[in-house]
Amino acid sequence: MSLPSDFQFSQSSLQDFVDCRRRFQLRYLEQLAWPAIETSPALEHERQMRMGAVFHRQAQQHILGLPEERLSRMASDETLRLWWQNYLRQSPPDLPEDRHPEIVLAAPLGGHRLVAKYDLLAITPGQRAVIVDWKTGQKRPSRRWLAERLQTRVYRYLLVEAGAHLNAGEPIAPEQVEMIYWFANHPDDPEHFAYDARQHQTDGETLEGLIGEIIGLGENDFPLTTHERHCRFCPYRSLCQRGIEAGTLLESEHDLDLGEDWSIDLDLEQIAEIAF
Repeated sequence: MSLPSDFQFSQSSLQDFVDCRRRFQLRYLEQLAWPAIETSPALEHERQMRMGAVFHRQAQQHILGLPEERLSRMASDETLRLWWQNYLRQSPPDLPEDRHPEIVLAAPLGGHRLVAKYDLLAITPGQRAVIVDWKTGQKRPSRRWLAERLQTRVYRYLLVEAGAHLNAGEPIAPEQVEMIYWFANHPDDPEHFAYDARQHQTDGETLEGLIGEIIGLGENDFPLTTHERHCRFCPYRSLCQRGIEAGTLLESEHDLDLGEDWSIDLDLEQIAEIAF
């Protein structure tokens, strides 16, 4: 099965392709549901995912102006209460006042659409454009690992390409962009990534190259990854004869965002984008 003409790329689908070409094929082209857990223990994994989703909702609604006291009642778990207090006390300071939580941007790239859903965009038109991403894993990823993730590339690139309507109608310059990863379990140690025109050009070329490679594979079988560690956290591992036992939650936290909803399935009217 080849790539549909209306397929829209996200940082998660591109990351899947980079991690394992076959996983991309099975998940996005064949849309194959496979009855295997990604991470063990399964119940704890599901609990962490639910808590991450609740925390993201709390942060979104707080930014939209709901009272802290009301939102605090959503934190029915000790871990959630810790995250929420960390957020209230040590969330990134000095953010621009024009704030857009849970916003989706899209732009054309490589004959398809590139889409991203941001936890928070905070913008001072003509001056600063800050991306904030909430992370709820127990371990704090290294700067190098974060820099290599497609999320870091896609989010900054797409804000420059599709964020003019948030910047008084003017294009956002790469040098105005900053991305902040904020860690709910390590609130005093966020990671900041600046941006510039050279990196923006490199990111565009890299992302378009990945899309071109995917299109070029056509209906051929996509190759399995040679990095078999990825297979431990993939539901297709038994289908690909790469083992049956899932990796543990603590092992996976650098490969899994416990608060992220990877699926972006929205009507066109809901997505802010530039025209093809």
